[in-house]
Amino acid sequence: MATSKLLSSLFLQLTFLLFVLNLANAQGGLKVGFYAKSCPEAEDIVKKVIFQTISTTPSLAAPLLRMHFHDCFVRGCEGSILLNSSTNQAEKDAIPNLSLRGFQIIDKAKSALEKACPGVVSCADVLAITARDVVSAINGAHWNVETGRRDGSVSNITEALMNLLPPTANITILKAGFALKGLSAKDLVVLSGGHTIGTSHCTAFSNRLYNFTGKGDTDPTLDPNYIARLKLKCKPNDQNTLVEMDPGSFKTFDQTYFTLVTKRRGLFQSDAALLDDSETKAYVQSHAAAVGKSSFFKDFGVSMVNMGRIGVLTGNAGEIRKVCSKIN
Repeated sequence: MATSKLLSSLFLQLTFLLFVLNLANAQGGLKVGFYAKSCPEAEDIVKKVIFQTISTTPSLAAPLLRMHFHDCFVRGCEGSILLNSSTNQAEKDAIPNLSLRGFQIIDKAKSALEKACPGVVSCADVLAITARDVVSAINGAHWNVETGRRDGSVSNITEALMNLLPPTANITILKAGFALKGLSAKDLVVLSGGHTIGTSHCTAFSNRLYNFTGKGDTDPTLDPNYIARLKLKCKPNDQNTLVEMDPGSFKTFDQTYFTLVTKRRGLFQSDAALLDDSETKAYVQSHAAAVGKSSFFKDFGVSMVNMGRIGVLTGNAGEIRKVCSKIN
């Protein structure tokens, strides 16, 4: 019996050690300036493409930022969101990803990188750098991006449906979903602040306006005056109209999203849910304060780095795709 207990204890310790080592190895391959020698102009090449794009089409900033989120939450940050499927069964074919735009911009940046440094910079890293640069291009936060990711070769529509958190998620689902990816409650709040830019189709929140509990009612956590304004834009069953997620400021990366949430004007149930937990509510209120802009910008960069470490492939794992939409 004693021997059995000893072996069991050793096995558990070994399992924990392997978990720690795997986690360390996964993140250990990432570093700021990974391409300093192999492709020293890599980040400048991506930045040039992104700043040119946003200067003419600023509406692409939000979907390009979301693209990195949606990549990282499914299989990790390994570029699988970019893969095409001849049978429409890839991640990008999942309903939550159908509103993503800007894939051609990622292709443009990757093409420029292939001309300068063939086979060196991964598509996953292009996504990570792009997310930082679109935010910078609209005068938002700036952070140093860790690079060194390699690209995955699997993209599955079902995995996207299972891993991407819906706009109807409550605080329990949100915190659990982020925790599964190694992210904290603070990361949840800070990264939700990405809703400060961009638009959403009415279908993502119309249940809050017309049929919240199946009885033709409205969501009591949503400000009645805001409901009235939204009803003017979104009629029942409207599937085409786009609504600003941060009204009056949806093209500017700032902290006004948090001010709206405190006023019960967060567009999604997942926004409102941030007030249902003492920890997340405190972060929302902190960033909503007049002095919250600088702290939000700093925290956003930290949380983006944290997210960028999810499930990465480094070293000899994965590949460096020549074309982001297909495996080599």
